[in-house]
Amino acid sequence: MNDLFKTIEHPAEGLYKEKGSKFLARAYPVSSEAQIKELRAKLQKLYHDARHQCYAWRLGPEKIHYRVNDDGEPSGSAGLPIYGQIVSRDLSNVLVVVVRYFGGTKLGVGGLIQAYRAAASDALDHANIIECKVYDKVKLDFEYGQMNSIMKAIKDKQLAFEDQHFDLECSLVLRSWKRKTAEVLATFSKVPGCKITVIEE
Repeated sequence: MNDLFKTIEHPAEGLYKEKGSKFLARAYPVSSEAQIKELRAKLQKLYHDARHQCYAWRLGPEKIHYRVNDDGEPSGSAGLPIYGQIVSRDLSNVLVVVVRYFGGTKLGVGGLIQAYRAAASDALDHANIIECKVYDKVKLDFEYGQMNSIMKAIKDKQLAFEDQHFDLECSLVLRSWKRKTAEVLATFSKVPGCKITVIEE
């Protein structure tokens, strides 16, 4: 079950130097392609004088959504070695960009692969790797008279609130760890008159 994945807690930096060329690596925790585009745009402005900005990213607990980019370097010499470092640490929801300042001496494809790999590795070595849970959103609709039973179940299951509305007709949106969702649904199904919906993301 894909209900746990590893990512990095905060942005991290790395550096590799070879024959005058500098490879500045930047690693970021990300959650969407929109966020990746935003970060890349900022880096392009910040390092506008650099020769190349190569990158790789992977998103989602299934780890099947990814992209690599060589940004003008020989095919397979930059994006894939960066991506290899993400894969070797089993990370997801992460973007690694390596900015290259050319030092005047060509490194060859083998040298570039080593340089981009080493820079990405240095950034991820400086990152704090954390484990994240994947959650479902569960919506409950119930009458006010059911409040005590509902609240007791929420406390027993240690569920977090996403949204709430209390009136004669009440509704709550809760976060449930995927692994526990079936158990959570079974608990609330025992409360008379409680309507349960799992919200698809």
